[in-house]
Amino acid sequence: MDGRTAEMLHTKGATFVFLGVPRGTVFGIDLKCWRTDEEFRGIRLIPPGMHYIYYASASETEIDDVSQRSGFFQYFNENDIIVKMWDKKTEDVSKEVVDEHTVERIRENLNNIDRYLAPYPYDIWSRWHCLTRQISEALAKKLSPEQGLIRSEEFHSIPDSERPRGIKKSKESSEEEKQKTMENKEEPSQGSSEHFNKGESSSSPGHSGTRRLSRMTEKEREDAMLPNLKPVEGTVMRFTEIPKNKYPPGSSPMEITKHHLDQSYTLELVIAQHDEPLHIIGELQFAYTIFLIGHYWNGFDHWRNLVVLLCSCEDALNKYRDVFIHFIATIQHQMKELPLEFLCGIEIEQNVFYKKFREFFRNVNSAKSNQKLVIMIEKFKKSLADLFQWEFPNDDTDDEDEKPVVVEMEEINE
Repeated sequence: MDGRTAEMLHTKGATFVFLGVPRGTVFGIDLKCWRTDEEFRGIRLIPPGMHYIYYASASETEIDDVSQRSGFFQYFNENDIIVKMWDKKTEDVSKEVVDEHTVERIRENLNNIDRYLAPYPYDIWSRWHCLTRQISEALAKKLSPEQGLIRSEEFHSIPDSERPRGIKKSKESSEEEKQKTMENKEEPSQGSSEHFNKGESSSSPGHSGTRRLSRMTEKEREDAMLPNLKPVEGTVMRFTEIPKNKYPPGSSPMEITKHHLDQSYTLELVIAQHDEPLHIIGELQFAYTIFLIGHYWNGFDHWRNLVVLLCSCEDALNKYRDVFIHFIATIQHQMKELPLEFLCGIEIEQNVFYKKFREFFRNVNSAKSNQKLVIMIEKFKKSLADLFQWEFPNDDTDDEDEKPVVVEMEEINE
């Protein structure tokens, strides 16, 4: 860090105070995390902007016994002081809001607690900024759970009276089930827990629950026995929905095929759910961050789905040029930070990222895109080659399994 940057952080840097954190807790900000000691009180000299703060409580006896990570996005203005308290009972950040009087008291005594505050690891700032520059404060709040904390969803437990019950099978139904299994002709699933319970309540002659049971596979019966848990309100991520139907209502078969090959229509629907087009890139960065740092697996799924969508567009390339310029810049940085184990051991022909990037490069060439896009694509190819030894020859040709099948009319007539 040069002197000018250090001076800027001392005059404009923000502070995060975290009081009562137990020794050994995993605590992190952005791309760095540590184990806390008894004197830890927070982080100082935080560059103004968007940051991700996360933590995980640890066992006092087993150093590797760590809970799941919890975290939240926090936007810091210049000279902000954000104060949080640790709740010993819940082993989590307290839900109580620290009042302004306490914050001001800490501000007045900041010099006295300065030695208990770790400096922000400025060596990661450039990388972090490239990964999150499109995540605004409003967008982070919109996508985060209502309660604010990002962690694996919590589910309601249900009373014993509402738990699914099995149905005692008769000898006749067992023989019938065995016969159907041997013939491998089981009927499609009927097996929601609701239907299963209805079968139990009507297992009288003429309304046999055992007949319903005999039509279910072993896995369907096991699934039917599981309680239908619902996430606790306020703990669910609020990602933008990607429509399952990739085509407008009333589309012809030819139009349906077109919209599956070029998903610009779907992209339009997703962008329409945001306040501005570039927010889809902010959501891409948001999902990647909570997966990479927050260890939130659903973040990976949503990030991958957005990558697949953006790589599957051709008509939208020129209309949303700025979106795709920021997409290329973002995905290039994200691939650099992606743990190699996520891509190692996967045959290149089966690797969804390789296949979609190759499709994206072909789309850019086919759409005769802006020269800036073309130049960025070439740099991205080189980066992928350096990182994963991926090569993209003959981008204007389809893979063998993606080529259309040409059928002669004479063959059909025969």
